[in-house]
Amino acid sequence: MAEHVTPFHDRQTRPSDEERERAARRLQDAAAAGRIELAELDQRLSEIYGARTRGELAHAGRGLPEPTRADSLVVAEEPGSRFAFSVFGWFSRKGRWVAPRAFTSLSMFGGGEIDLRDARFASQEIRVRAFALWGYTEVIVPDDVEVEVKGFGLFGAFDRSAVRARRGAPRVVISGLALFGGVGTKTKPAPGPSHD
Repeated sequence: MAEHVTPFHDRQTRPSDEERERAARRLQDAAAAGRIELAELDQRLSEIYGARTRGELAHAGRGLPEPTRADSLVVAEEPGSRFAFSVFGWFSRKGRWVAPRAFTSLSMFGGGEIDLRDARFASQEIRVRAFALWGYTEVIVPDDVEVEVKGFGLFGAFDRSAVRARRGAPRVVISGLALFGGVGTKTKPAPGPSHD
């Protein structure tokens, strides 16, 4: 695979603190996976914190696989919301937001949508608890995460279409109850770079 080449003017830009921390996490993950020795980790971390340009920062990550979108899904930020409900109505939680460790939704004689494709996660594993009582809730997850569905349908349906294994990727566990209603789950591609 061809190496990604950053334009010269961008390589001369000063890196932000967030970019340094992301580069440091990438190196620490590489050391944990046995890709680099601890002595080399120490040397490269010094390069990261001493880097004056993005080009110097990129050099510290030389020889390592390019990070994927899933590598930046987990963030250390406060969640956007933890609960959504609809009664004889509709709720929608989508777009850019930070999904908490546990998000709970209730649809009663109504419906709702929980779309995680453009979300960031507050933890490596997040739990979505969906309760649809005479209603319907749809949970949409990006196709680059691991998904487990443990919900239960009683005179209703709890869809398991989104189940997928992706070892090492952030994980979404969907649980809850569909009583005379339904909970749908599906995977869709995450937004492209134009959405960033």
